[in-house]
Amino acid sequence: MFSGQGSQKPGMGADLFAVEEVRATFECASDVLGFDVADLVLNADAAELNDTRNAQPALCVLSVAVARALMARGVQPAAVLGFSLGQVSALAVSGMLGDEATFALVKARSELMAEAAAAHPGAMSALLKADEDAVQTLCDECAEGDVLVPANFNCPGQIVVAGTPEAVERAEAAWAAAGKRSSRLATSGAFHSPLMASAAEGMAAYLENVEFSEPRVPLICNVTAAPLSAADARESLVRHLTSPVRFDASVAALAAVGADTFVEVGFGGVLANLVKRIDKTATRACVQDRASFDALLAAQAAPDSE
Repeated sequence: MFSGQGSQKPGMGADLFAVEEVRATFECASDVLGFDVADLVLNADAAELNDTRNAQPALCVLSVAVARALMARGVQPAAVLGFSLGQVSALAVSGMLGDEATFALVKARSELMAEAAAAHPGAMSALLKADEDAVQTLCDECAEGDVLVPANFNCPGQIVVAGTPEAVERAEAAWAAAGKRSSRLATSGAFHSPLMASAAEGMAAYLENVEFSEPRVPLICNVTAAPLSAADARESLVRHLTSPVRFDASVAALAAVGADTFVEVGFGGVLANLVKRIDKTATRACVQDRASFDALLAAQAAPDSE
């Protein structure tokens, strides 16, 4: 599982740079992106790193780097899944895109989303004790002609809405009036909503010249919670910007076909924690530093030594 934007933190993964595959992946990304990505991750302050144009490439590169290092040591995923930005990272590890093409894509995506957020200000808020019908009703009642939609279906009881700042504020007030809690997200725009339409148009134009391969490792699509094919990749990545992230259904679909171990690569452990709420029987891990990297390798090796 590949971490989503918002999980980034200055200095993340610092003690993994001694790992050959991590170092090589960052060097590759720096060549593609035109700046030193390792320097950004290790030395930028929070304000600089949190800029969408920096956060998305930094987290994508770290996630791919950790995955490459694990795979080089025999950890082979049966499927890959990302959360929003993480779906771009997953393209590389699935084999649908090469690393260079993935890093070029994340650069374009981050710039398009930052531009859309600046042109069409928005906000996002996580609603707790939420279900899909109640949230859709809330959006219908509080929109008042503005954009207000469900944007992320995170796990049972947690749904994020996105829209204009005014509409999101009305939704939070109505949710509070019903005795329920919400939490405003520190995002620069209303991602996965119609306010990202201009970014989707730009993404469609960019992807006209991108060729996708059939996945060597199945990639579960955020939009449909089903495996993604090369033929559908362009349309899916465009729709992805204005459609909700169905992480809850994606994990449930994997669990239904026997997936019992979910490993997040990137930083923060948000996805591993969401899995706990979706499937309490699943084994979870987040590989984000040398200690968690070594621990996962040791756990993978243990059955072979018995």
